[in-house]
Amino acid sequence: MSPAIVMWAHPRSVSTAFGRMMIERGDVAVVHEPLVTLVDFGEVPVGGRTLRTAPDVLRAVRGLAPVFMKDTVEYRYEGLFADPDCMAGLTHTFIVREPRQTIASHYDLLPDVTCAKIGYEHQYQLFELAWRVTGERPVVVDAARLLADPPGVVAAYCAAVGLPFLPEALSWAPAERPEWERTARWHVDAARSSGFAASEKTYRTTVDNDARLRAFHDHHRPFYERLISHAIQGV
Repeated sequence: MSPAIVMWAHPRSVSTAFGRMMIERGDVAVVHEPLVTLVDFGEVPVGGRTLRTAPDVLRAVRGLAPVFMKDTVEYRYEGLFADPDCMAGLTHTFIVREPRQTIASHYDLLPDVTCAKIGYEHQYQLFELAWRVTGERPVVVDAARLLADPPGVVAAYCAAVGLPFLPEALSWAPAERPEWERTARWHVDAARSSGFAASEKTYRTTVDNDARLRAFHDHHRPFYERLISHAIQGV
């Protein structure tokens, strides 16, 4: 497998905690959400260069190997579909979480969220693109399974992507991270965390009592089901 690993995540999927674990490992460079930054600001620094296209970002990340990049897919990164060769030479992985909770959490932080920004449809399109370009079925992590059995799922992930399993990286000191400064309000739970733990949060507005959120759920649920069918098991 490539020592350049990408994790594609829909928002509110536990992906920041996963990235925090990768930081704790200390044996890979970690690149946090460069494509979201690129869309929001028009450019992004990666590896000492200022980049302005999504394909250039992926090619730069590949050059940093060993590296772990995580990004979220509230946007459809059109440049990746226009220049699919940029997806080559990377190990593509995905993390998915049951949409009822993620949609409520997303709405709680961003009440004007659109259906597209929930992200599962974009995520599945990238899954298909990565599989087609690389010829390898991407690794999929089930967030619920990860939270229930962190050692087993992380060990299986490491085996799938060619990294040694480092159990000591499953815990860390709670802290803000400079990588999260631009979008700190989205990473409060990760900053307070010391490991993987299921959320106890409840939300006033949910897919059960809001027609708009129910429509979001009904649109994205099939893409979630397709992705979760490929999820790795724990060891």
